Amino acid sequence: CIVTSYLEYSSTDCKKKKELSFETMHSVLKNIIFLLSATTFLVADSFGVHHRTSIQRTTSPVFSTAAANTDDLLKPPYEIEPLTVRIGHGFDIHRMAPLEDAGQPIVIGGVEVTHKDQKWTDKDGKYVEAGGIYETQLGVVAHSDGDVIYHSIVDAIFGALTLPDIGQVFQDTDPRWKGCNSSKFMEYAREVMAGYGYAIGNIDVTLILERPKVASFKPAMKENIVNLLHTTPGRVNIKARTHEQVDSVGELRSLSCHVVLTLERATK
Repeated sequence: CIVTSYLEYSSTDCKKKKELSFETMHSVLKNIIFLLSATTFLVADSFGVHHRTSIQRTTSPVFSTAAANTDDLLKPPYEIEPLTVRIGHGFDIHRMAPLEDAGQPIVIGGVEVTHKDQKWTDKDGKYVEAGGIYETQLGVVAHSDGDVIYHSIVDAIFGALTLPDIGQVFQDTDPRWKGCNSSKFMEYAREVMAGYGYAIGNIDVTLILERPKVASFKPAMKENIVNLLHTTPGRVNIKARTHEQVDSVGELRSLSCHVVLTLERATK
């Protein structure tokens, strides 16, 4: 039933039926085994003691298909060696624009950043004289929801595991990810991480944007990261800084983020 459902879903998604070769069937079976395999991760109890816990994958059909489509990317031909600690770095940047142009609000770390009208530099002169200041509500221009923290973390997890970047796994030309809540990318990255036997060691986030101010939103951002990656508050840090009014970030035309993280081998 699982194989039949998988093949029917894949065929529907491709909008046509195809006779499967032995190689294709073999690849499909490998994907099914990968998707249904039990994964492990570290959780902390109230005493701060970490236990190894076994869970079953519950990925939605859309993300199961994504895993199938990226089999070669996420299961490289070389061994991902079981190092005790792995280090990853992630970076993301997105344009900001008046909300009516962006079509979606500013979402960072899974939190909508509400704000007063901001002094956005109209470089192209759409609303005021080119280079002038236009006071407006801002949004993020992106294929998904443009969450720079989540995207940077996912990129760092993939990087630590020597896997391709988030742009290859979740391509911005794929209509499935249009307007997608980036928490789905985080959940998927955690599953991949756990599938390779790793859990979060620690995460250090540096968010860079001139305005709006985000200090009051940081606790909720941190809580979201902790919950999505099944880790603890003492392993996640979020810093935010301006860009001293320099370049597109300083002119409120973009925001960016750097993330450095470590992955630890899950204890037996």
